[in-house]
Amino acid sequence: MTDPENLRETLLGMADPTYRDFNARIIPGAGEMLGIRIPQLRQIARRIARDDNWREFAVRDDCRFFEERMLQGMVIAYARCPIDEKLTLVARFVPRIDNWALCDCFCWKLRAAEREPMWRFIQSYFRSGTEYGIRFAVVMATANFIDEVHLEALLRHFEAFRHEAYYARMGVAWALSVCYVKFPERTLRWLREECPLDDWTFNKTIQKIGESFRVPPEEKAAARALKRNTK
Repeated sequence: MTDPENLRETLLGMADPTYRDFNARIIPGAGEMLGIRIPQLRQIARRIARDDNWREFAVRDDCRFFEERMLQGMVIAYARCPIDEKLTLVARFVPRIDNWALCDCFCWKLRAAEREPMWRFIQSYFRSGTEYGIRFAVVMATANFIDEVHLEALLRHFEAFRHEAYYARMGVAWALSVCYVKFPERTLRWLREECPLDDWTFNKTIQKIGESFRVPPEEKAAARALKRNTK
């Protein structure tokens, strides 16, 4: 399965032009696509991660298609290896992230032994200054670190956030909406009293809170009252 030619032949055989065209519209910057659904890719990635040669696939530089890069990220996430080795692979992979889907599907629910090393690892990415470096840190944090231990540190990162790129800003807005779901009083107080976010990101945060099915209507109304008038 990890032989490059055999794997590519397998993926080409699974290509769905209709799904490819749909994905191309919603994932800008993804490059060449085949049109393979995420559950199918996850099945393949799990098989590769169990293969003795998974490391060869994880460091390949000849991934032509979006789906090959997606597989590479998934294999790194699924691989059973020492955390230091995994973080080396993550550091190698993050600069290859060039779209929101690749970023978000790469960010996995961490195993217990991975949590604190990953928390330390993502600190520099919050300050990386690159759209997808920041989004990687924010999405990984959203999946794993919106908890009592890490909440205040996350809010400090969001206070320092300064970026104009769409997917970095949307990542922060999404993360803060999850902070609100889990810690409504603290997050609302932060939004009302401490938040230095630019108006666009702030208002997107309010929008995301309003769109959440986990926020009661009366709380949505209180959040919407904070929306900034940018006219």
